[in-house]
Amino acid sequence: MTDTPDKTAIRDAATVLLVRRDAPGGAVLMGQRGAGAAFMPSKYVFPGGAVDPGDAAVPLATPPGPRCAARLAQDLRDGAPAALPHALAAAALRELWEETGLFLGAPGHWPGAVPADWQSFSDTGHLPSAAGLTFVFRAITPPGRPRRFDARFFLADAADLACDPDDFSRACDELSHLHWVPLTEARRLNLPFITEVVLAEVAALLADAGTRIAPPEAVPFFDNSGPRAQFRRLI
Repeated sequence: MTDTPDKTAIRDAATVLLVRRDAPGGAVLMGQRGAGAAFMPSKYVFPGGAVDPGDAAVPLATPPGPRCAARLAQDLRDGAPAALPHALAAAALRELWEETGLFLGAPGHWPGAVPADWQSFSDTGHLPSAAGLTFVFRAITPPGRPRRFDARFFLADAADLACDPDDFSRACDELSHLHWVPLTEARRLNLPFITEVVLAEVAALLADAGTRIAPPEAVPFFDNSGPRAQFRRLI
């Protein structure tokens, strides 16, 4: 008899806030989860999902920046692999590709065999690149939810995409109503609480950003892993 996986166990996950800054106030890419989804049904969310076992071995044209990588390696849960920061960046890039058809990459050929879930990405003639990812937020889902994730949120500028930011033709059907939402209007949508919090943090970060998005002074961390919720900042 095979043991049934505990779907309430905390899983590592990565989420991408892809923003456009070519319009006043900026815009963020969002989509709506299905009404029958077990986790956050009917809510508008950013592209993202759980880390897959193979993500740690995905070749990146450029890894996350040293400051982001160091913060991704902080406060890892017991048993987390040393390669988790790399896997989180790869998962973010994979989920962005799968759920939106958009990608961050550099021209190049995949070394060795291409995993099945990366084949369509490889077919574009690119390797995934984490150069445009900035780690900006972390949150662990509170107890009692049907799914629990230790989610790292990455901010990325649509100007760094290696494709047309309005072409969603290669997206899977996990998110519907994919569209660029003005940051000033995003909080009017049906959002999870944590998404509202992240949007507020990102709006403030973008207001202070120059021509390039830089890592924040500290990364907010909503830690619900223990019996009492904690709010901390990763320096």
